[in-house]
Amino acid sequence: MALSTDTKAPSRSDLAWAISVGGIATVAFTIFVVFAWYFSATLFLIFAGILLGVALNALTELAGRVMGGPQPIRLALVCVVLAGLLGGLLYLGGATIATQAKTLSGTLKSQVVNVKTYLEQHGVDTSYFDFNAILSEDLKDDTKTTANEIPGTIAPTTAPIPRNSNMPSAGTIASSGGAIVTQTLKILLGTVGAVGNFFIVLFLGLAFAAQPGVYRRGLLQLTPRKYRGPATIVVDRISDTLQRWLIAQIITMLVVGSVTWLGLKLIGIPSSFILGVQAGLLAFIPTVGALLGGLIVVLASLASGWFAGVSAFVLFLGVHALESYILTPILQRQALDIPPATLFAFQITLGVVFGVWGLALALPVLAIVKVVIDFLREDDADEIDAQDAVAA
Repeated sequence: MALSTDTKAPSRSDLAWAISVGGIATVAFTIFVVFAWYFSATLFLIFAGILLGVALNALTELAGRVMGGPQPIRLALVCVVLAGLLGGLLYLGGATIATQAKTLSGTLKSQVVNVKTYLEQHGVDTSYFDFNAILSEDLKDDTKTTANEIPGTIAPTTAPIPRNSNMPSAGTIASSGGAIVTQTLKILLGTVGAVGNFFIVLFLGLAFAAQPGVYRRGLLQLTPRKYRGPATIVVDRISDTLQRWLIAQIITMLVVGSVTWLGLKLIGIPSSFILGVQAGLLAFIPTVGALLGGLIVVLASLASGWFAGVSAFVLFLGVHALESYILTPILQRQALDIPPATLFAFQITLGVVFGVWGLALALPVLAIVKVVIDFLREDDADEIDAQDAVAA
């Protein structure tokens, strides 16, 4: 029997509506992906500010359990304590950090040159390794200067200045002036950018921590009313997960940095303090940060001899075991439960696509994704249980 005209019209109308909604959703998702791609650095910067706000809020809640009192007073006390610790560290160890950082930089450069020379002497083609990108312009300038000073070596030269002239030519002065201006602008822009990003993250973190309830309510009000209940559960779970993870991560970073510093100091490594600081900071990045920190420690220690290098390597293995098998299981077993291979693959993906920001913030992003997936799986399990109950 043929369908009536009244039946065909709603069917066509529903199909057209479904196609329209699907097309709009596809276009909107494409625009979102393109926007996230082009403005990924800004989005990660904002996300870093949110993480700082979550950390400050978690510390404020911990202070409330100990001393009580209004939230603004506790937040101000936490900020004062953190600022005092940072200021004291810079005041007492600022000169040490600057001196050891300069020494460490020169040591790492020389070790990279030694590794490159060793590989070439043993027939390894170093063209596959981007050593020139690792070495800075200062090292290249030092190499040129050394080549000029060593007899029997030929260094590239520019247009010679006549011997009877004590003043450089106008072209040389202009070229040198332009190089100085260019390098100065690069340093200034880099410094302004780094300081600006720091204050952006600091401002966002303080703003989020000062009024967490306001931003929570604002986020939930953007959700349609019928989905507001599940959205509330997801937002609260994400906040709780990030708070517990950040507190555990701060403790882990302090322990890793302190143990590395004291261990290297006992071994007799000159730049032990700055190496401990960088090891603690890199502990924020799971797996990749530990490997990078260990590589820097071993390279810097080799300058003091093979025994120091082997001792530093053993120390790195001990610190890594302490972090992986003691600190992480005890501190983060209630916060995150992500398989290491999944985390490493996600880190590499975000690192390749978004650079340093993606590598550093891969774990909190994956933690948020995991909370959402776990919630959706709970809903599916509840629906299956309800269907089984109805069928029974």
